[in-house]
Amino acid sequence: MNTRPYRIINRKKTKTIMVGNVAIGGNNPISVQSMTNTLTTDVTKTINQINNIIDAGADLVRVSCPDKESTLALKTITKNVSVPIIADIHFHYKRAIEAAESGAACLRINPGNIGSGERIKSVIQAAKENNCSIRIGVNAGSLEKNILEKYKSPCPEALVESALSNIKILEDGDFTNFKISVKASDIFLAVASYEKLSEITNYPLHIGITEAGSLNYGTIQSSIGLGKLLWSGIGDTIRVSLSADPVEEVKAGFQILKSLGIRNKGVTIISCPSCARQNFDVINTVKIIEEKLSHIKETISLSIIGCVVNGPGEARETNIGITGGGKKFHQIYIDGNVSHRMEQKDFINHVINLVEEYAERLRK
Repeated sequence: MNTRPYRIINRKKTKTIMVGNVAIGGNNPISVQSMTNTLTTDVTKTINQINNIIDAGADLVRVSCPDKESTLALKTITKNVSVPIIADIHFHYKRAIEAAESGAACLRINPGNIGSGERIKSVIQAAKENNCSIRIGVNAGSLEKNILEKYKSPCPEALVESALSNIKILEDGDFTNFKISVKASDIFLAVASYEKLSEITNYPLHIGITEAGSLNYGTIQSSIGLGKLLWSGIGDTIRVSLSADPVEEVKAGFQILKSLGIRNKGVTIISCPSCARQNFDVINTVKIIEEKLSHIKETISLSIIGCVVNGPGEARETNIGITGGGKKFHQIYIDGNVSHRMEQKDFINHVINLVEEYAERLRK
């Protein structure tokens, strides 16, 4: 089976920081995160949603902390979930301090928007005392007034200048356990900003296309932008921002990483588009099999091809391959080798059993 050695991405090696027990940057895996959309003060709903996000594979989860009640709720939330929690803070420095003291593993802030130097120092001190990291969150939609006046409108130079200004604020406070983002809803603006920032700083980057849109459109937008950055070796942690269930953000994030061969998890299905050559209903077959194999965590590739034109070639490149050899039978390949034929009857259950057995062998 060809291991496709040409799939090489030279990732930039950045400084390693810790977000709780998750290492970000350096040679560590690119982490996937999402954000809750429940009221943080509704502790039960928030914990349930975080656990759903975790079940989808998220390494980190961010929650909104707009008021004191929300930051205090973190005390209970953080004790009842298994991944580090990032507190989303805007403007009010006391919310950042409260979040750090309530168990947040990271504070998402824009230091330039926090206020006076004394307030920033108190946030940094709280982060130090509570072993809390920080994400500098620069966004094209909320740039500092003086930077907007200078550049007239959001541009890569404006976002990067904001990031560098905020980096200096933290470094002046003798704090370096932070990562940075320079997000925009415009793909070209976001990508150019990250590329420019990556050239001049060694801190880990959280990458994302902010307010990307609906499930389908937003996933495409994010795939283009994040794919370009990741392929260039830029990015240490990602979020796909969608107007959808947060679980879908995690699924999309892992699919982007999986497509680039960066981080594989679960079953990757390679399937053909529908055409008149297919010897079975590929579309519905893939839909059913994908759903029934969603519980598999081991990295397995599965090809499902409806005819013998491309089928054998694709099947030899995957762990398990199925081709439509005729109206009544299918050819099965295991690790690139012809294994056996089977009849159309009970075909789907047979494939599911093959994958589950393969996953079981990987576990041993």
